[in-house]
Amino acid sequence: MVPRIPVSVDLVVLTVRCQALSALVWRRDKPPYEGRWALSGGFIQLDEDLPAAAARVLAERAGLPGAPVHLEQLQTYGYPDRDPRQRVLSVAYLGLAPDLPASTEAHMSWQPVSSLQEMAFDHRRIMVDGIERARGKLEYTPLGAAFCPPEFTVADLRRVYEIVWGRALDPRNFHRKVTKAEGFLVPTGRTTTRDGGRPAKLYRRGPALLLHPPMLRSLKE
Repeated sequence: MVPRIPVSVDLVVLTVRCQALSALVWRRDKPPYEGRWALSGGFIQLDEDLPAAAARVLAERAGLPGAPVHLEQLQTYGYPDRDPRQRVLSVAYLGLAPDLPASTEAHMSWQPVSSLQEMAFDHRRIMVDGIERARGKLEYTPLGAAFCPPEFTVADLRRVYEIVWGRALDPRNFHRKVTKAEGFLVPTGRTTTRDGGRPAKLYRRGPALLLHPPMLRSLKE
């Protein structure tokens, strides 16, 4: 008889919160890995496909129903010893969003990714893979704007890149690159003085799917 292997969905939900790249996690209160942080997840139901399962886990387990979270499939994890209780396959999803409110689930909380060194199961590995995916996508796609509100300044966007990449960027060079990238930013015709000083132009995300030219981390400013 061929054994049936359970399949779960685990979410790496990232946001820029309090000037830090943060992940939505919960602290386990029972074995295995009691006391360690874990990603939100759940088993796939028989009547749903993977995207539907990820959306359900986001709403019900992560406690973010209706949140404007960009979800995309990250990777499948299936090595035999990833769960000491039984063989489980996990399809991980990456979720990106601007500064989100606290979860509606009391056990979930936002934690800076730099503080999540010890996690349950293989969740640290999954989270690190999700962070690297997010960093890479900021190079070639306009996904950096997914961390921003609907209208934002170039300085807002630069802070996102600095926080996600973990490095300081030259403001003038960054402004030149993002405003010259075709279809990345669309001026709204409005300005804001919320950061003080001179009024700053407000932009919204444009229609581009890929950045041309790309915003490469390896290039010197």
